[in-house]
Amino acid sequence: MPAFAEDSELSAVDEEQGEEQQGFSSRRSRLGYTESTPAFGGPNSPQGEVEEADRELDPAFRFPQVDAALQPWRDWKTDANKKFGAQFSAHYSTLYQQLSSSLTDEKQASGGVLRGTLRWDLFGRGTKDRGSLNVMVDHRHGFRDTTPGGLAGEAGYIGLTGLFYNDVGLAVVNFNWAQSLRDGTAGFVVGRYDPNDYQNVLGMVNPWTLFSNLATNLDATVALPDSSWGVSGGSWLNDGWYVLGGVNDANGLLDDDLAFFDGGAEFYKYFHVGWSPSQAERYYRNVHILAWHVDEREEAGVASAHGVSLAANWTFDDRWMPFARVGFSKGSSPIYNEALTIGMMRKFRYRSDMIGLAVDHGSPPDSDLPNQTTIEAFWRIQIAQGLAITPSVQLLLDPALNPEKDSVWLFGLRFRLHL
Repeated sequence: MPAFAEDSELSAVDEEQGEEQQGFSSRRSRLGYTESTPAFGGPNSPQGEVEEADRELDPAFRFPQVDAALQPWRDWKTDANKKFGAQFSAHYSTLYQQLSSSLTDEKQASGGVLRGTLRWDLFGRGTKDRGSLNVMVDHRHGFRDTTPGGLAGEAGYIGLTGLFYNDVGLAVVNFNWAQSLRDGTAGFVVGRYDPNDYQNVLGMVNPWTLFSNLATNLDATVALPDSSWGVSGGSWLNDGWYVLGGVNDANGLLDDDLAFFDGGAEFYKYFHVGWSPSQAERYYRNVHILAWHVDEREEAGVASAHGVSLAANWTFDDRWMPFARVGFSKGSSPIYNEALTIGMMRKFRYRSDMIGLAVDHGSPPDSDLPNQTTIEAFWRIQIAQGLAITPSVQLLLDPALNPEKDSVWLFGLRFRLHL
C-alpha cells in the first residue's frame, strides 16, 4: 500500500536525540524525499526501499572515498525527485554461506542480487493523496553450483537459509499502481507485487540487511505467496487501528514471465488487523493478526490451505526491539503447520550497526518428520553510508530430512552496497 503519512513524530525524535544518536526511529534525510515509514508496506516494499535509500546513516568507520564516489548519483536522484517526482533506490547484495556438514559433498553456496526500484509520483504530487507507479526489478544469480536459496536441501533442512539469493536471473518483482486516499490514511495497490511485503510485517525485519533465514523473516506456517498479480487495500480506522486485505494469483511466481492468472481463478486471500500507537510508529511498535486462505491449485497438484498468524514487535529506549510471532495452519502447502518465532534486535547508540538473535521452532505438515528449530544471529557492520558487511551464524537443530544429524551449523557473510 502507499506510504501515507508524513513522519513528524520521528523528526521530533531526531531533534531531541541530536544528530549523533541513531536509534531505530531516528531518520535524517539525505536525498530530500519527504516521506519516511510506509503506512502499510514493509521494508522490502517499494515504499520501504525508497525510505531506506533516503535514510542517513552513521557508520562505525568512515570511508569518505566510498561516499564521495556515489555522491554524483545521489545528487542526480535528488534532482530527479524535485523535477519529476521520481524516487530511485538500488543496491547490490552478495551472500556466502557454508555448512558444517552436508548430505552431499556440497557445503558452500554463494549468490548475488542486483535490485533497482522506481517510485514515480504521477498524480497528486506534493499532497498526501498521491498516485504512484512502482517498478522493482531484480537480477538474481549464483557464483557457485549451489546458491544460498538451495543450500538448505544439502543439510536436509526444510526451508531457506538465504532468502532471495537464488539464480532465477532477471525478474520483475513489482509493477503496480499505488494510490493514497482520504488524506493519506487509506489506499490500495493494484498490479504485480509481493503480498509478503504488506501482510504480517514485523518492524525492521529485512532479509537484505538483517536476518537471512526465511523462518526468521516470514511466518513459515503461511503458504507463502510469491510476486503475482493482485489487488490489496488498507485503511487506518483511527490513530491506532488499521486493516488490510488482498487477493492475489495463487499460481504467481517470481520467474513466471509476468504470466497473468495462467492457472485460472485460483487465489490467495488475506485479511490483516493491526494496532500501533500511531502511523509513524508502525515499524517500531505493532501488534497484528493475519488470517489467510489459498485455493486448491489443480494443475499444480497443490491442495488448499488456510491459517492464522499473530505477531508483535515493540521498541524500548529506541535501541531494543524484541519481536514474536506464532502461526497455525491446515494443509500440506506451508512449510510448517505450527511455528513459534521469538527474537531481539539492538541498534547501537552512536552508529548504525545492528545485532540480532532469533529462535524459530516449527512442525512440518508431515507428522512423520521431526520438528525443526532454527537459531540465527547476525552483526551488521555499517562501513560507510551505502556499504555494510554482515557476518552471521545459524544453528539448524533436528533438520527434518537429515536423521543422521541432530545439529548443523551454518556460517554466513553478506556484503551489501546501497547505491
